[in-house]
Amino acid sequence: MSMNNGRHRRTRTLSVTVSVALAAGGIGMYMVFAPDDAGAAVAGPVVVVSTTAALEKAFAEARPGTTIQLRAGTYYPAKSLKGQANGTSKSRITLTAHGKEKATVDGSKLPQGEWLVALGGDYWTLSNLTFRNSPAQGVVATSSTGGVFRNLTTHGNADSGFTLRGDDTNDNLIENLDSYNNYDPKNHGQNADGLAIKFGSGSNNRVIAARLFNNADDGVDLWQWSSPVRIERSWAHGNGVNRWKDPAFEGNGNGFKLGGGGASAAHVITGNAAWNNTQHGFTENSNPGALLLHRNTAYANGADGYFFLKSPSRMSRNLAVQNASATAKLGGRVVSAANTWDTDPEGRNARSLLRSTDPATAYGPRRPDGSLPATRFLTTGTTAIGAAMQ
Repeated sequence: MSMNNGRHRRTRTLSVTVSVALAAGGIGMYMVFAPDDAGAAVAGPVVVVSTTAALEKAFAEARPGTTIQLRAGTYYPAKSLKGQANGTSKSRITLTAHGKEKATVDGSKLPQGEWLVALGGDYWTLSNLTFRNSPAQGVVATSSTGGVFRNLTTHGNADSGFTLRGDDTNDNLIENLDSYNNYDPKNHGQNADGLAIKFGSGSNNRVIAARLFNNADDGVDLWQWSSPVRIERSWAHGNGVNRWKDPAFEGNGNGFKLGGGGASAAHVITGNAAWNNTQHGFTENSNPGALLLHRNTAYANGADGYFFLKSPSRMSRNLAVQNASATAKLGGRVVSAANTWDTDPEGRNARSLLRSTDPATAYGPRRPDGSLPATRFLTTGTTAIGAAMQ
C-alpha cells in the first residue's frame, strides 16, 4: 500500500481496506489515514474496529503511530491482548474508543489464567474503555515507559483490575481510573486490588483521580515497589468486604497500602481519601522509606486511620475521623505537624470540620471529561486540611 504524504496540499480523510497483515481476521476492521493539522496525512494509520473483528490481532500488530479505535459494543477476545511493540514520545500507539462511543472489552472467553491486556511496550495510550471479567488480571503494563492510561474502568476481574509492574517502569500516568469489584477466587481475595503497582521500580509514575473501591483486597497496593510513586486526589473505599460469600475469604481491606515486602520507597500521597475500608485507611505496611502524606482524609475505616510505625514519614494537614481504632498510630520517627490528631488525638472535634458525611454524590458518574464527580462529601470548606475532594 502506498501513501502520498501530501505535504503541501490538503488531503481529505480516506477510508481504505485494511492492510494484508490485519485483514486475516479483519471482518469489521478498516483503516483511515487522517490529515494532520497542516492537511498532510499522518504516518500512523487509524484502525477502526467493530465487534466482529479480531481485536487481538490489531492490538498485537500495532506499530508506532497506530491508533486503534473501538466502535460501540462489547468485545470478547479469544486470547490475551498482547502489545510488545514500542511507540515513541512523538509516535505513540493508542487504543481508544471511537469518538464518544462506549466500548467494553470482556475477558469471559479467555483461557483460565490469561490476563485481559498484557502490555510490554513503551509509549502506549489506553483511554475511554472498560475492561472486565478477566479470568486473571485485567490490564497489566510491564516495564513500560511513557504510558498514558486515562479514563479507564476495570471491574469484575479475577485478580487486580490494573497493574503496573517490572523494573525500568518510568513516566507512566494513570488518570481517572475506576477499578472495582475485583476478586481472585483462587486465592480467596488475597491479591485482587483495585490498583497494584508491585514488584518493580522506576521514576515519575503518577496516579491522579482514581476511584478504587469494593475490591477483595486493597484499594491501592504498592507491594515491593522500590521507587517513589505519586498518588493524588484519589479515593479508596469499601475494600476488603467479603461480597462474594467466600467462607475462606482472606482479603486485607486497606485503602492505601504503601509498600511492603522489604522495599523502601519515599512515596508522595497527597489529597486522597480513604473510607469504609475494613482495615487501615493509609498504611506504610512496613515500608521504611520516608513517605510524604499531605492533606489526606481517613474516615470510618475498620482499623486505624493512619498506621505508620517504621518509617520516618512526614505527615502534614491530614484528617482522621471516626476510624474504628486509632485516628493515627505513629512510630517515633514520624514527623507529624498540623494534622487533626496533633491537637485532637481522639478525633472528637474533627467531625465538625466536615461539610458532609453522605457519600452519595461521590459514588455518582464522573464528569464528561472523566474527572471526579463534584461532591461535598468529606470536604472541609476553607480549612486547609484533609483531602482535595473536588
